[in-house]
Amino acid sequence: MIAGIDYGAKLAGTTVIACAQEGLLYFTSSVKGQDADAFITSWALKHRPQKIFIDAPLSLPGKYCGLSGCEDYFYRLADQQLHAMSPMFLGGLTARAMQLAAQLRAEGIEVHETYPAYLSKFLILNELGYKKELSNIGVVVQALATQFSCAIPELSDWHHVDAALALLSGSRYQQGIAHTFGRVEEGVIVV
Repeated sequence: MIAGIDYGAKLAGTTVIACAQEGLLYFTSSVKGQDADAFITSWALKHRPQKIFIDAPLSLPGKYCGLSGCEDYFYRLADQQLHAMSPMFLGGLTARAMQLAAQLRAEGIEVHETYPAYLSKFLILNELGYKKELSNIGVVVQALATQFSCAIPELSDWHHVDAALALLSGSRYQQGIAHTFGRVEEGVIVV
């Protein structure tokens, strides 16, 4: 089993985990006021996915560890290639995600960084109103369903859609058709 995670603020209740089982996509969400990191850890230790694909930076720019050829204090190569936000701008979220990944890896779970917003561009979901209005979720999910070999339930918000996109990046990775951006030494983003 693999899982896709849309990672949110620690207590906001916006963290969503998606996984596929028995021909259906399943979603579970953190609750407002609940520690999202503890929620993910508890879920992962209970369900033991082989791999987790998370929408959060899992490394810092190579400049901070003296990586040869890395001179940028704000962006990793992967961020530059995808026009993604700087892990430095995301600050505490980046630190939390890096710590969470280290804890999960210590438990034998692979953790990979992904970027659902880029996958949505690749799948041309933006033309369907991806993240524009809540009323567009249905048509976006319908288009997304063609990418999965299982049914997608009705989704209530864009966090659930991003969790599904993170899971799809994981599925693409498993099939050997995912695109990767960045340098292994600095941090790779799987799409």
